[in-house]
Amino acid sequence: MLKKGFFIVFCIYNHFIVAQQKDSLSIKNGIDNPSLLTTHHFGIFSSRINSNFKLAPPKKPRLTINSISGNNFHPFVEAFIPKDPAVREQQSKLLWYDRNFTFIDQEITPAEYLNIVIDAVIKEFRLSINIPLAKKHELGVTLRSYLITKGKHPFSLFTGDETIEWFHSNIHGGEDPFGRRFYGLNQVNFRYVDRNGNILQLNNNDFFIGGIELDHYYYPTFSINKAQNIFINFGSHLGINTTKFNSSLDFGISLNAIKKITFKNSYELNIGFGGNVLHKNLIDFKEVIDLGNNPFLATAEGNIEIAKYTKKGHFNAFGINYQIQSRYNKVEESDYYRLVGNWQEVNGGWHHGIATLYKAHSNWSFIYTHGRPNYKLSIYFKEDFLVNNAPDFQTGLSLKIPVFK
Repeated sequence: MLKKGFFIVFCIYNHFIVAQQKDSLSIKNGIDNPSLLTTHHFGIFSSRINSNFKLAPPKKPRLTINSISGNNFHPFVEAFIPKDPAVREQQSKLLWYDRNFTFIDQEITPAEYLNIVIDAVIKEFRLSINIPLAKKHELGVTLRSYLITKGKHPFSLFTGDETIEWFHSNIHGGEDPFGRRFYGLNQVNFRYVDRNGNILQLNNNDFFIGGIELDHYYYPTFSINKAQNIFINFGSHLGINTTKFNSSLDFGISLNAIKKITFKNSYELNIGFGGNVLHKNLIDFKEVIDLGNNPFLATAEGNIEIAKYTKKGHFNAFGINYQIQSRYNKVEESDYYRLVGNWQEVNGGWHHGIATLYKAHSNWSFIYTHGRPNYKLSIYFKEDFLVNNAPDFQTGLSLKIPVFK
C-alpha cells in the first residue's frame, strides 16, 4: 500500500511540477507551515483547523504531502459522574483523588460511566491541494488518513516507546514515570467506552480514512498591508468525517494575522497570531461515539519564524509555534467526577486518560523549512510540556510542490 502511494506521488511530481524561477514558491509567502495538528486520539476523528499564516493565495495550485507520527499513552482509567445534585455537591468539596463516590446501580446511585486506555503510535497522512480561486481567494481540499502502530524501530525512531523511555531514564523524567515499561513497550491498546456504552476500539496496523476537509480563505486588502506589512486573512472550514465511529459534519471559522519584517542582510522575520472555532458534529449522519460533550473546539496559536535567503533565491527558516486548544469535555464535571485506576502500581499519570479531557491542551512545535523555487520541505517536532501524553512527543515531515501548468 505504501509503495503504491509513493509511486503515485512520484508520478504526480514528474508530470505536473512547475520548476520555474518565478513560480509562487520562489517567493516566501509568510509562514507556510506544515500541518501541526496533534495526533490526539479524539481529535483524529474530527476535522480541526490549521492556522493559516500566509500573506496571499498561491499563484499556482500546489500539492502538500504531510506525514506525522505521535506517541499517545494513557493507562486504563474509569470515571463515574454522579447525576444526583446533592452527591455532586458533596464530592466537589473533596480533592479529586479523595472522592469516595461508589456506584451501586442506576436507581440507588445514578451515574454516567466511561473508561479509556490509549497506548499507540498514531501515524497521520495528509494529502492536500490548494487552489487560487481569484486574486484574494484560495480553496484547500485535504484528505486525511491514519495508521495505528506499535511504534517499533526503525519506523518510529523518535516517537517510539523505547526512545521516549530512554530519554526519561537517561536525560529527564526519571525511570518509567508514567508506566510505559510497567504495561509493556511497543504495545497497541486503544479502547474507549463512552458514557452511552458505545465502544471505540482499534488494533495494530488498523488503517482508516479520517475524512475530507474543505478550506476557503479570503485575503482582504487593508491600508496596513503596505503601510505596516500586516496581513489578515479569514477562513471558513467544512469537514466531512467518514469513520464508522464519527460519521459527521464539522464547520468552523478562523482569523489569522501576520506581521512581516524585512531586514537588509537577507533576513526576514514573520510573526503570526491566529484563532479558530470548530463546531464539531454539527450534523451526525448516524449514531456516533461521544468524543467529548463540549460541542466546540477553540484554538489560539502564535508563531514566530526567522528566515535567511541565499544568493540563489533559496531560503532556510526556523520557527517556533505555540498552540492551545479548548477542552473536549465540559469542565464542570471535573468538580465532582470519581476516577478509578491503578494508582498503587503506576508512578504517576494513571488518571490522565480522563482528566486531560477536561483540560486545555497546549503544545510547542519547533520547525525547520528549506525552500526552493520548485519545492518546500519542512520538518518539525512537537512537545507537550504539560505531559498530557496526547501525544507526548510528535514529529512531522511535509513536502509542498507546485502542480498543473
